[in-house]
Amino acid sequence: MGNRNIKTSKTDIADYWFSIVDESDLSVDAAEAYERCWRCGYEKSLEKCHIIPDSLGGEDKPSNLVLLCKRCHLENPNIADPDIMWDWIRAYKTPFYDTFWVEQGMKEYEFIYRKSLEEEIKERNIFDVIKFNKIVKEQIRKTTYHFGHPYLNSATIAGVFRISLKKYEEDN
Repeated sequence: MGNRNIKTSKTDIADYWFSIVDESDLSVDAAEAYERCWRCGYEKSLEKCHIIPDSLGGEDKPSNLVLLCKRCHLENPNIADPDIMWDWIRAYKTPFYDTFWVEQGMKEYEFIYRKSLEEEIKERNIFDVIKFNKIVKEQIRKTTYHFGHPYLNSATIAGVFRISLKKYEEDN
C-alpha cells in the first residue's frame, strides 16, 4: 500500500477524474480534490489508490487511480471491476466536510442499540443541544485509539454517544 511505486502524480489523477466525473456525487469538490479524501471528505494526507489493484493487473495511470486518506485506502474494495470502487466512493457521499466519521458512528450506534441517535435524543427529551455537544466533547477526550490506528473507530464514537446520553440524564 502507499505510493512507493506509483509514478502518476496526484495532480494528474485529480485533473483526469474531475474533468469527467460529476463532483456532486462525491464527498469532495474539484477545488479541494488534491487535499481532501474523495470518500470521506476529510482534509488529510492523500494516498494514490489503485481502482483495480496492481496485484489484479491494475495499471499506474490516472484512469486507474483515486486519492484517498490512509483510513479509506485501507477500507477500499480490492476488486478487478472499476465500477465497484466508484459505487463505494459515491455510496458514502456526505454533503458536509469533516462529518463522515461522526455519521459512521451514528450508524454504528443505530446498529448496536436498534435506535437512531436522533430517536434517543427525542425520547430522552434532550433539548439543550449545546449542553449535549459539550458532554460529547468531554467524553471524546476520555477515549483512546486502538493500537496502530490514529483515529476513533465507529464503535468508539457510538459508545461516546451512548455515554453522553447517560451523562446528560444524570446531570438533569
